[in-house]
Amino acid sequence: MFDSLSGRMTGVFDRLRTRGALSEADVAEAMREVRLAMLDSDVALPVVKDFINRVRERAIGAEVLESISPGQAVAKIVNDALVEALGGAGAVPLNLNAAAPIPILMVGLQGSGKTTTAGKLGLRLGGRERRRVLLASLDTQRPAAQLQLAQLAQRAGVASLPIVAGQTPVQIAQRAMETGRREGYDIVILDTAGRLSIDEALMEEVRQIRAVTNPAETLLVVDAMTGQDAVNTARAFNEAVGVTGIVMTRMDGDARGGAALSMRHITGAPIKLTGSGEKLDALEDFHPERVAGRILGLGDLAGLVEKASDTLDAEESEKLALKMLRGKFDLDDYAAQIKQINKMGSISGILDMLPGMGQMKSQLAGKDLDTSVLKRHTAIISSMTKSERRTPDIIKASRKKRIAAGSGATVQEVNRLLKQFDDMSTMMKRINKLGAKGLMRQGLGALMPKGMMPQGGPGGGRGPGQRPH
Repeated sequence: MFDSLSGRMTGVFDRLRTRGALSEADVAEAMREVRLAMLDSDVALPVVKDFINRVRERAIGAEVLESISPGQAVAKIVNDALVEALGGAGAVPLNLNAAAPIPILMVGLQGSGKTTTAGKLGLRLGGRERRRVLLASLDTQRPAAQLQLAQLAQRAGVASLPIVAGQTPVQIAQRAMETGRREGYDIVILDTAGRLSIDEALMEEVRQIRAVTNPAETLLVVDAMTGQDAVNTARAFNEAVGVTGIVMTRMDGDARGGAALSMRHITGAPIKLTGSGEKLDALEDFHPERVAGRILGLGDLAGLVEKASDTLDAEESEKLALKMLRGKFDLDDYAAQIKQINKMGSISGILDMLPGMGQMKSQLAGKDLDTSVLKRHTAIISSMTKSERRTPDIIKASRKKRIAAGSGATVQEVNRLLKQFDDMSTMMKRINKLGAKGLMRQGLGALMPKGMMPQGGPGGGRGPGQRPH
């Protein structure tokens, strides 16, 4: 989502870093570039003006112009200003400090992903927070909206309010709160109806629901893909009913990202959560400093570690590591490894979270990073028999043709997979043979295939079998 803005911003700082010293004219030129980049990325004009003024004031100070590395100093100032614009460092948690059942009101326009977000929130609060959650649909406008939320609740493993035909949204809200009190629920998530555009009838309905439920959180769900319209929607809802937090959906889309930068400034309400994708677990805390880091090409290693710990099966990974080190790694294990990587999401999404990977990602554009290699390898392995997966050495010409035909791949692709697997297995066997001490003594060169030993490396280029003098 921030690719365009990130590319422009890193370009500005790359130019600044090549200069030995900065003049006020250099800073002014850089700020003009930043201003254009932000406007081009759909950031609201008042936000851009405020941002540029704040950065310019700090950037023309003596500590920057006389700094040893002024380019880096300006980049640090822009990073800090981005964090401020996004709401300040640290995620803002949901307010759950209220008497049970805690009402959480979901508001927004139709098509913003409100009902799906209610289901995601139910899964998050029911699973991670260990709360008893009741989902209630107050949407009597959209056909089957109540049934959709009931199905989402079932998938999320939480309860949903039974559907009673003919009730008004206010009556459903009252019944949901009564059910929550009577049956001992911790949290009641109220999913209100949306409209295709902001109208007074929608706002009045939300006001009445607020009055009878007194929610601890009023979460506005906005679609990041709508750009400036998302900002206008947020302003209208905030002025009419008061918003305590924002959930931005479709953060994995190709929108320009400006709406996220504008939200806090325009509404005063923090972005608390972000959604990316339709899966029920695709809901994350919003960390301004991490988003700023990704925009400026600094990556988000903390987010990557968090994502890995949430999605990867530690026990499975440990078993796999032990098999690899024993040299007993087979194609079933390789397929399991691919499955683990796929759980982390798209490869380009992972690259976004690694520092300095923005330029490499742009060089790899068009290489179909997210789908081609791993999916094709999975298909090829799935077309093999159990004995072929366990003992790849038995796969000769006729078997390769059958596997290629069964997986929709070519024989060359099957060969490539087997070659990569063979190289991996050879390396694992060498690690096992050398042991930790041997690896430390001889270095990584000992793992290289014969003929590829680096000259003048550790031990003066000794072969893996030779003893040190």
